[in-house]
Amino acid sequence: MKIRPVLATAVAAAVTMPALLLSVTPAFADDKPAAQTQDKTQDKPSITELEKAAAAAKVVYDDAVEAESAAKAALEATLSDTHPLAVAAKAAQTAAAEAAAAKVTADQAVIDAQAVVDALPETATEEEKAAAATELAEAKAGAETAKEAKAAADAAVVEAVDARDDERVAAARKLGQAQKATKEALADKTAADEALAKAKEEEEEGGEDGEDCVPEARLTTVVTGLPSTVVAGTKVDFNLRVTNGTDRTMDEVLPFAYVHATDRSGLKSTDDLVHLQWSSASSSKWKTVDNKHYMDAISPLKAGAHADIKMRLKVDASAPAGNGITFVAGDYFNDNGTCGGNPDLKGYEFLIAAAGSKPGKVDDAKPGTTKPNTSDVKAQSSTSRPVSGSLAATGSSSAMPQLALASGAAMAIGGGAVFLVRRRRAGSHA
Repeated sequence: MKIRPVLATAVAAAVTMPALLLSVTPAFADDKPAAQTQDKTQDKPSITELEKAAAAAKVVYDDAVEAESAAKAALEATLSDTHPLAVAAKAAQTAAAEAAAAKVTADQAVIDAQAVVDALPETATEEEKAAAATELAEAKAGAETAKEAKAAADAAVVEAVDARDDERVAAARKLGQAQKATKEALADKTAADEALAKAKEEEEEGGEDGEDCVPEARLTTVVTGLPSTVVAGTKVDFNLRVTNGTDRTMDEVLPFAYVHATDRSGLKSTDDLVHLQWSSASSSKWKTVDNKHYMDAISPLKAGAHADIKMRLKVDASAPAGNGITFVAGDYFNDNGTCGGNPDLKGYEFLIAAAGSKPGKVDDAKPGTTKPNTSDVKAQSSTSRPVSGSLAATGSSSAMPQLALASGAAMAIGGGAVFLVRRRRAGSHA
């Protein structure tokens, strides 16, 4: 059974859809200490619970798709010439045009009436003068009325067009929100489906015959040279030393490494912006840590001996200021079928400074460890030994479910809250 990768799966699932997992996984919300919990199966969601989570995610996604379709139809309706507000705006524009033409006619009538008055001869009778004056006054009154009518029609156009455009903007905004909701729901659904598929794969592999594995605290993994602050857009090299502190040779030792990062809030995962690479002491070629989070096996690692692995952490320039943690551990397999690993998963915490920051000289990242209850490991675990010495080819792993799941459960609520509380520094490398 692939055990330590469950940590990565649990963290990723918790970051992408914490509310969904918490709604169907009471074990993650259990406030009882791990040492008091006898049922170790509660440390991770069961296949049934993951199936429920996947089904719930699908319902949310289907609803989001339907809502997006409705929002799109609503926007198309507001853009139609037959929409009531569009019809009203067009009618107002027509009325305004007619009012403008009427004002032009009325203004011309004033000009014509004034011309008649100006053209009266000296021999014009009083009746002729009075008639011309009356016609001019009436023309001026008509022009004033036409002016007021045009102003009212113009105001009506502004009001009608604003109402039409406001409706269209609101509909477009609703469509944008619906599209965003669909995208997020699809991401949640994908994460739920992948978590379910992963769990089923683990279950199938865990069902194969194999020897019981045991915790071995003397198989240690230590990181040196990883700075406590890493600037976005840079890469840092450090060392991972794996030491066999026992008095017996370990035929194959599998180093494990996993990096997790969030923004400053600790709620938004930025895992896709941080990358781990490694190379052996005898090779200068860098390899990306695979999706199982293991590196090639060390074969063998003699009693009291150690092996150094060159590591590189790359942070994309687009990564926001935030927090990071690099987990390391080691598992072993022997030709006689015995196997195990260190029950303490070390996490080296570091800050991510915004691109262009100059943090100056910083200390090395300090380790913390998870210490799950391992009193019943043999009864809880089983494993399949890799068929070759290359993890990249076999995907093999150890069988300490308490180890990975305790870490995964600890990080499940909020993704980065485990180290955020201890690492929050007001204004650090903004």
